[in-house]
Amino acid sequence: METLRSDRLPIASDALTILVNLSGDKEILDKLATDDAFMETLLNKVTNNKEGNADGICMLFANLGKSENIKELLTLKRRTANPVSNSEYAIDQLMDCFVKGADGALNQHANYDYLSYLFADLSKLEEGRKYFTTRQDYDGVVPVTKLTVFTEHESTVRRRGVASTIKNVAFEIPFHPTLFSEDEANLLPYILLPIMGPEEYSEEDTANMLPDLQLLPPDKKRESDNGIIVTHLETLLLLTTTREGRDKLRAVNVYPVIRECHLRVDDDGVREACDRWVQVIMRDEEDEGNSSAGQNQDDDRKVVELF
Repeated sequence: METLRSDRLPIASDALTILVNLSGDKEILDKLATDDAFMETLLNKVTNNKEGNADGICMLFANLGKSENIKELLTLKRRTANPVSNSEYAIDQLMDCFVKGADGALNQHANYDYLSYLFADLSKLEEGRKYFTTRQDYDGVVPVTKLTVFTEHESTVRRRGVASTIKNVAFEIPFHPTLFSEDEANLLPYILLPIMGPEEYSEEDTANMLPDLQLLPPDKKRESDNGIIVTHLETLLLLTTTREGRDKLRAVNVYPVIRECHLRVDDDGVREACDRWVQVIMRDEEDEGNSSAGQNQDDDRKVVELF
């Protein structure tokens, strides 16, 4: 659970601090998450682009995401919240706050980063994954594609929540072609670039790499949070579930990226995740027969959820 800290805050912010801290208790958490009037108050405030305590409310939403009852946000309708969002669904409004509000672009008092933790929890639910993989009528966009651009954002909170949301979405196997498609989600560059550093690759290695991964600047920095690197590697492992996915990852020469990550990141979790991916991608497809699907499903079950 997250904790909001500040020494001198106005009364409203103090009240939020108390609620954030109290929501670590499951009984209180469930009561807050099932209080419709309370939820409407939070939504009304967080979608107000002049709200001074919007980030504190986002932090509270991040904690409320731990309650099973939070899935009601996925179907909750309310009045539109222009200029923030022209959708009547609460979840769309929160998504628009997160996307439009990065770095204070929507509300000078807020960055909405902690909503990424709420999205990560919602994406663990079947209903949540359906939302993130379904094109929305109000803007014609698949929600998860709004998040991918933040995998290299300066905020660790935002990067961590987005990485976990993407990984959970990758459990939806029928959605993999959309994730791979360069004309749709085009996911691969967004999860491979964060795990790449300034290392140079041979011409043979780069020949078939995705264009976005070639000719990186010498000051390219690898993701600084090893936990986030592990999450991206777990997403890549999920993308090996089907033969088509494995063939795609081989075709765009992902292996050298994983190899360099394994060599250069001194972290047991990262190296283990690299090893698991390599074991799957290097397996002889001709010898697998009908066992490949079952083996890959076993691999999927080993992927842990971080939120």
